[in-house]
Amino acid sequence: MEQRYVGIDLHRRRSVIYTMDAEGQKLSCIRIANEPAALIAAVAPAGDAAHVVVEATYGWYWAVDLLRDNGFDVHLAHPSGNDWGKRRVKNDERDARDLADLLRLGRLAEAWIAPPAVRELRELVRYRAKLVNLRSGLKTQVHAVMAKEGVLPNVLDMFGPGGARQLDALDLAEPYTLRIASLRDLVPVYDAEILMLERKIHQRLSGNKGYEAIQALNGVGRTIAAIFCAEIGDVHRFRSAEALCSWAGLAPRHRESDTKSGAGLHHQDGLAAGALGGAGGGGALPRRHVAARGLLSHRGTTGQEEGARGGGAQDAHARLLRPAGRRDPLSARRPGGVSARTRPGRVLVERRDSRSCGSRSN
Repeated sequence: MEQRYVGIDLHRRRSVIYTMDAEGQKLSCIRIANEPAALIAAVAPAGDAAHVVVEATYGWYWAVDLLRDNGFDVHLAHPSGNDWGKRRVKNDERDARDLADLLRLGRLAEAWIAPPAVRELRELVRYRAKLVNLRSGLKTQVHAVMAKEGVLPNVLDMFGPGGARQLDALDLAEPYTLRIASLRDLVPVYDAEILMLERKIHQRLSGNKGYEAIQALNGVGRTIAAIFCAEIGDVHRFRSAEALCSWAGLAPRHRESDTKSGAGLHHQDGLAAGALGGAGGGGALPRRHVAARGLLSHRGTTGQEEGARGGGAQDAHARLLRPAGRRDPLSARRPGGVSARTRPGRVLVERRDSRSCGSRSN
């Protein structure tokens, strides 16, 4: 049988399965209810050697695991990594067809299919992060209510002993008092749930060599180490520390067209990017590279060995990945440095060495 490609536009209740041949010709397109038997029955006519692609969207775990258990070659499409173009018509069939076509043409941006154990760890780590954010929201509400009554906090931590004494002594209108009391009652509930999750996460990672190795880095404790283990998964899938930083969205992106070019950071994985950005420290490399190389060191490749292969810590790749020096161009402006004829959205800044002026877009 010739090569077949199957694109699945997966939804919560129903899905569309589009099958094409090696030439891109449509073979079938059916809509099914999301049931295991129906999914296998829809994909089976393409043959065991068919390449199946599913987008990493809402609830993809069960479909990918089911297809892989039944022997299909499954690919996971990255939701934001594929260029869908500006289509006038968007529907489920077109989405499924485009997935299969990108895979057929070898242009599919794929995501890593994490094994079930890593997904379970991610569930705990990400849920803990959600609860921390919710708890922070409760605490900021207390500050907001105090601000409405013109009350300033006497201490930095309003939920420590000193802050508790100030909150107890507040004499506010009844609605404000009621809201603050309710918020104070909810914060310990979140504290208990977060502590429970941290214990579960630590128990799950107990004895994990990578988890223990990461904590040897400066500024990395049990919480950040758990984030690394959960979000990165198998560190062997990255060829270098630079590749790891790029995956986390910490490497500068470059966009160029004719005479126009731009650079910036594209954050991909929030938890991993935040952890990498705050871990490590010191050395010639940026902090995130120190952390990334520490993560890769326990697989048998040290940072010194990588530096030797790549020309040392000051090679072109390392310099490229340095954080961009951010400076307000107007702060160094001298009197008369801005032209009155400057077009809206552009400003002319006089150089420090008093040579010719250049233009910079905001």
